Amino acid sequence: MPQIELNMIFEQLKPQVETILSDDNKSVNERLLQVCKLLEKHIDYYNWVGFYFRNGEKEELILGPYVGEPTDHTVIPFGKGICGQVAVSNQNFVVPDVSAQDNYIACSITVKAEIVIPIFVNGENIGQIDIDSNTPDPFTEADGRFLEFVTKKVSKILS
Repeated sequence: MPQIELNMIFEQLKPQVETILSDDNKSVNERLLQVCKLLEKHIDYYNWVGFYFRNGEKEELILGPYVGEPTDHTVIPFGKGICGQVAVSNQNFVVPDVSAQDNYIACSITVKAEIVIPIFVNGENIGQIDIDSNTPDPFTEADGRFLEFVTKKVSKILS
């Protein structure tokens, strides 16, 4: 997909993300699931979209709402896999080729790439959005910026 077209899709999705997240008639999990569905539906190479959140004071992540293939990875220790590394580093993590990563937890043999963006509430990393793609090396800086927008909006309903 050409970058200009992709940027237009991201711009069109932003107000939809805001509308979904501002719907106080739905639970937080219902809104997060709607965001997952929106992203997976409109961005061709987003094949699994989900949220992981810190499990209280424990150094582990628990799976939140998601769309895509079922996963056995409902609890991820800090430091393990891409999500566990983001929980420790507090940095975005883009993996163009999951087969080249030593510390990768395979959710599905079809996954070729992954992007994980942390969610901060009051400066604390409380979770992340995790996206798997069956397309090799699809993620650009534009994905990172768009997903940072999403996580900032998500953080507002979690604080």
